[in-house]
Amino acid sequence: MVKDTFKSLFTVLIVLVLGAMAGVRLMKIQVVGGESPDDLTAEGAFTFTRDVTPTRGEIIDYRGNLIVANDTRCDIVLQKAFFPEDFQKGNDIILKACSMLSERGYKFKESLPVTSEYPYQFISNERGSLEDNIAEVTKLLNLNSYATADNCIDKLISDYEISKDYTPEEKRTVAGVRYEMLVGEFSYQNDLTLAEDVDTDTIALMKEMGNVLRGVEAVDRADRNIVRGDILPHEIGTVGPIYAEEYEKLREKGYALNDVVGKSGIESAMEKELRGKSGQEKITVLGDSIVDVETTDEITAGQTVKLTVDGAFQIKLQEILDNFLKEYNQGGLAQKGAVVVLDAKTGAVRGMVNAPTYNLKDYTENYEVLRDAENSPLFDRCTYGQYLPGSTFKTITATAGLNEGVALGDTAYTCNKYYTFYGYPFECTGYHGAISVRRALEVSCNVYFYELGAKLGIDTITKYAQLYGLGESTGIETGDADGFLCTPEAYAQRGEEWHIGYVIQAAIGNQGCGFTPLQLATVAGTIANRGIRYKPYLVDSLYTYGSNELTKQTKPAVAGQIRLNYDYVYDYIINGMIDASHNMPSEYSLSDLGYSVAIKTGTPQTDLNDKSKQNSLFIGFAPVDNPEVAFAGVVEGGDYSKYMIRDILLAYQECYGLNGTGGKTGGLPAEKRTTATVSTTTAEQETTTTTAAD
Repeated sequence: MVKDTFKSLFTVLIVLVLGAMAGVRLMKIQVVGGESPDDLTAEGAFTFTRDVTPTRGEIIDYRGNLIVANDTRCDIVLQKAFFPEDFQKGNDIILKACSMLSERGYKFKESLPVTSEYPYQFISNERGSLEDNIAEVTKLLNLNSYATADNCIDKLISDYEISKDYTPEEKRTVAGVRYEMLVGEFSYQNDLTLAEDVDTDTIALMKEMGNVLRGVEAVDRADRNIVRGDILPHEIGTVGPIYAEEYEKLREKGYALNDVVGKSGIESAMEKELRGKSGQEKITVLGDSIVDVETTDEITAGQTVKLTVDGAFQIKLQEILDNFLKEYNQGGLAQKGAVVVLDAKTGAVRGMVNAPTYNLKDYTENYEVLRDAENSPLFDRCTYGQYLPGSTFKTITATAGLNEGVALGDTAYTCNKYYTFYGYPFECTGYHGAISVRRALEVSCNVYFYELGAKLGIDTITKYAQLYGLGESTGIETGDADGFLCTPEAYAQRGEEWHIGYVIQAAIGNQGCGFTPLQLATVAGTIANRGIRYKPYLVDSLYTYGSNELTKQTKPAVAGQIRLNYDYVYDYIINGMIDASHNMPSEYSLSDLGYSVAIKTGTPQTDLNDKSKQNSLFIGFAPVDNPEVAFAGVVEGGDYSKYMIRDILLAYQECYGLNGTGGKTGGLPAEKRTTATVSTTTAEQETTTTTAAD
């Protein structure tokens, strides 16, 4: 009986002691880690749950060629489960690990906005401006907003008990890592990366030091691999780290703070599909070892995104634009441009090129050089360049005039080169005599469209511009500029004065408006489809990762339709555009392709005081009888951009097929890397004008 009582008391005592020990450990984890393990056993083992990041989906071109894929890399990280809770012990490990990695060429990437050497000063970094960084660091360290850089370092040294025996450089190293642990919410969920893509010898060395470097582990991670950086670099986009301000929302979607997220382009627009679904693991730890890993929620890999663009055509299209700028650079004035090619039947983007351009690999490796490069290669002129349309806009004015019954197909206005409107003279490029709409489109007669614009008025001109989708986003997945219309309201919003003469200038696309090449290609497609406007898109379909299993196919979407009051409206417009296609030198001829081509060009002036400064634009589609392709292009500061059209159509025929011939599958030519020169000025953009015609 006494024996049994003693035995019972001893058991209770053991349970109480173990319970107290467990309570102490649990308290430490809660206080230091900001989170609790899921379970704690009497043996001292504990479990915690962590999210498992899925494999990110690939991006492929229309033929299945890889543009962006995944590689595996090995990172050296700190893991909360094994890292000492004692600050001083942890600091010794941090310093030892960083020193070993530094000796082997790996530098810890920190975001502490303070110089690495004394005297300490605040600096800006990739997390934001200098002001934003100062605000963030003082807030995180609970310091006054007027705290100095020295105050920040001293606070980190104090809070994390960084040894006074360390050298100033060692103190600063540990302070930087401790700050990153704070910013990155170092926890069971969030490891802290000390070095990325580490070589096998360094991994082996770190593992040998495992008993000393508690919590320092080598982990395999997926690395975004840009396979072809020369295909659609502006539209593919990038991935990047998650910042604190983003994490609040992304946490709920299963992201860890050390994950990556799409920052721009397709990588951002298709983030949900590329990301996949996180899984969960329950990890059991005993001492310094993981003793069990249980999958509680399976991961789902991201989907493969197939684009509408054939990479081979994209490369050919880039060469066409680049070669044109070399040959017709107007003495060095014409160095920039853009071309957009759409499937006329669906709105699918078939090609989209900018000049100058860049390679996405160069963006990730040397962003600053590209950012400061001459002529702004990072600027996406296809979707954000807002250009005066010039005489390409006459197709819209013609639509308004014919559809509203203001002019009939045979209505003639007399062009004697000059036109007077409210006492002000306006000029044409020639003497065209009595001229109707078809001929006016062919020769781009300003006087005809001045007369028609005056009769229509600005409200009706604006109405039809909007029916063509101008002044609003096209809805393309990666985003684009709205463009802007020439209206009294728009001028008032900008605080500018509206003049009555702007009405007829608006009619020829030469006043106070700006549209993207993508929008202008959509205009061409709308004419090709006789008033039906398709929404442009870049994503053709989605597939299960690593397979050919189709999960979603993009369906063409009608974005708008111009209701025709008269069946003949587009007959006159299209025939005028066909006639315009015949006015080409033999080497650029569009008359011997085996099908008819419809085009309209424009040369809007870009400087009120210098009439020699202009852009050159074109829009068009082919074949006329059964349109398959629509296109638009711009050359800044140049002329004769229409000379590219023949090569564009031949390349399209070769890659996609056109008019029943051509079309091929196959690999891609060798990748091209770009070089950029730094400019002392920034360039962007062009819109103001006076009078011009082709």
